[in-house]
Amino acid sequence: MAKNTSGRGQRDLKVQVKTARGRKLSSTRWLQRQLNDPYVKRAQAEGYRGRAAFKILELDDKFRFLVPGARVVDLGCAPGGWCQVAVARVNALGEKPGKRVGSVLGIDLQEVEPVAGTEIHVLDFMADEADDRVKTWLDGKADVVMSDMAAAASGHKQTDHLRIMALCEAAAHFAFDVLDEGGTFVAKVLAGGAEGDLQKLLKQKFTKVAHVKPPASRSDSSEKFVVATGFRG
Repeated sequence: MAKNTSGRGQRDLKVQVKTARGRKLSSTRWLQRQLNDPYVKRAQAEGYRGRAAFKILELDDKFRFLVPGARVVDLGCAPGGWCQVAVARVNALGEKPGKRVGSVLGIDLQEVEPVAGTEIHVLDFMADEADDRVKTWLDGKADVVMSDMAAAASGHKQTDHLRIMALCEAAAHFAFDVLDEGGTFVAKVLAGGAEGDLQKLLKQKFTKVAHVKPPASRSDSSEKFVVATGFRG
């Protein structure tokens, strides 16, 4: 007879992963962290494509920019978790009776598995006329431009920091071209001292600029998110 393991007092047992021959210790640590990460488990249970979905959920819970009827552009949208959240919150599928219907546009350098309610295009957002193409697809300007992009890691901390900040600045300039007045820009940054120029620029363009580390962002990570609201146009 099987033991009853449900009910109060049950322990959430931590999964231990042994380092297999040929696998780096860092890979083993990453695998063990994934297996024991509550956000990974929640993502699987709730049907999100990755734990990162909870970062944008938590940011939107705080700042309320993904409202029904909003037009959203997700830069570097793979694997699609942020799009999934945006679709539900802006009512892109029209499932909220009496609420305005929004739209979600995903942009990435690679093919992305379709996300219901999202129009996805393979595009380099830094290419010439990328902003014009996006505005054509949206049939107007965006209310939200969001980015969870990160440059490929080189293993050199300072280099990686500069790369991700350069990517964030490029995303910000793209947002300046496609955002409607009053719009919001959300992007991943890394704490480390190089974000001063970006913050100064955003404060010129938006009425409010905040730096936030949502609970879903791992405590040992230097990532934060900038949330700039009230685009001046």
